[in-house]
Amino acid sequence: MKSKGRIITVGLSPAWDVSCRGRGLDWGLHAQIDEQVIRPAGKALNVSSALAWMGCESVAAGLWGRDDYEAMRSAVRAQSALVHAAMTVAEGRTRENITVVDTTGRREMHLRQPGRLATRASLAHLQETLTKTVRKNDICVFAGAMPAGELLDAGVALVQTCHKQGARIVADTYGPALERLVDAGLPWLVAPNVEELAQLPGTEVRNTPAALAAMGRVLLEKVPTILISRGGKGAVLVTRTGAWTGRTTTVGPVLETVGCGDYLLAGFLAGYGPRESARAALTTALKVATARAYGWTDSRTWHQAGRRIQVEIQRL
Repeated sequence: MKSKGRIITVGLSPAWDVSCRGRGLDWGLHAQIDEQVIRPAGKALNVSSALAWMGCESVAAGLWGRDDYEAMRSAVRAQSALVHAAMTVAEGRTRENITVVDTTGRREMHLRQPGRLATRASLAHLQETLTKTVRKNDICVFAGAMPAGELLDAGVALVQTCHKQGARIVADTYGPALERLVDAGLPWLVAPNVEELAQLPGTEVRNTPAALAAMGRVLLEKVPTILISRGGKGAVLVTRTGAWTGRTTTVGPVLETVGCGDYLLAGFLAGYGPRESARAALTTALKVATARAYGWTDSRTWHQAGRRIQVEIQRL
């Protein structure tokens, strides 16, 4: 891998994450919750947040609504000085994603609003910003939903702009946008989950390490690195030098599933440098994702969590 530039996360469908935790929650109840947390998020900003938890700087780019832009900047500054917010203003208000967690029954409900910030005007403005911002050897992480339909070309053009500037492209998206990016050979790394991986060839794929590695190898002609999230079953990494499967062996209570894939990707990016192997980066990625799932990213440092969590890696 080449020497690292900056990591720039680009989110076209950002959100405020509203997480409500309570005991014994169910339909029809008027219940008091124990905790409510509101954070600026979306997959791209989640990657930046995870990197900051590990002590790594990043630039958080993409779109954010004008109506709540200053609130986002204040929240990001309060969260970490390592995340440099540089979002492009779009007309309107950023959506909310609401997660309700019943801590007694260990159940979750996820309520998602559609994103409406991506328009021809906002995407054109963002393209101008990225042209001025992105430099050679930067890593540009396009994470989350990307425009489809009549805005698909405009979304792909953003990635092409960063690629032409000499950046390495990470695509953590899905659907037509991911298919277009892979067909064009633009990404250095794609980070799908099992369902998103199956969308690329349009066929079902079994959620086993061997089957996922075989599917990943099909993509190696166009994409040199494929990181496949398997949720609680771990992850599979496929590169042109080999394939590995990994999982966490440390047992703990799963308190949070939202954002675990974003933390997996952040851990991989932080761990994959000139002196680190793909296997070592996968180990780091799984530790960071597990820390998120166990709620340790709010209560422990990266070094504390990293020492506590054990990971098993096997070559395929």
